[in-house]
This record gives sequence, structure tokens and C-alpha cells, in this order.
Amino acid sequence: MPVVFRDAGLRYYFFSNEGAPREPPHVHVKSSGRDAKIWLEPEPSLAESFGFNSRELARILQVVAENRPRILRAWHEHFGN
Repeated sequence: MPVVFRDAGLRYYFFSNEGAPREPPHVHVKSSGRDAKIWLEPEPSLAESFGFNSRELARILQVVAENRPRILRAWHEHFGN
């Protein structure tokens, strides 16, 4: 499970086995039993979440948007596409 980065106590990562066929690029966010999945294309958007409130999700989406090139680069380097 490659961790792309950490920010404000949250871990931004993806699973090495992202399904077959593989889902489009996205990042998972986790902290203290709270989880979210954020699609990266065409723009960052919430796929699902558990435990985060709306303010936390807005911040997560902001962080993902700011780091989108970095996350996409890590995705493509890891999955080779």
C-alpha cells in the first residue's frame, strides 16, 4: 500500500491491487478509523467517505487538488500506465 504523502495526521495512499480491471486514478485518505476515496480525474471529487465531516472533506479535497500532479505521478509510476 504505497503512501504518497501525509498531511495534518492524514495518510494519502493507494492500494497495490486496485481491482481488475483497475479503477481510474484515485487516492485513499485515512486517519483514526475514518476513510475517504477521492477520484483524481477529471477533477478531484469524492467517491465515498466514512467518518469525515463536511469540513474535513472540504479540506481533503483542497489538499488533493493542490497535490494532484504529485498523486497522479505516483499512481502512474506505481501502476506503469
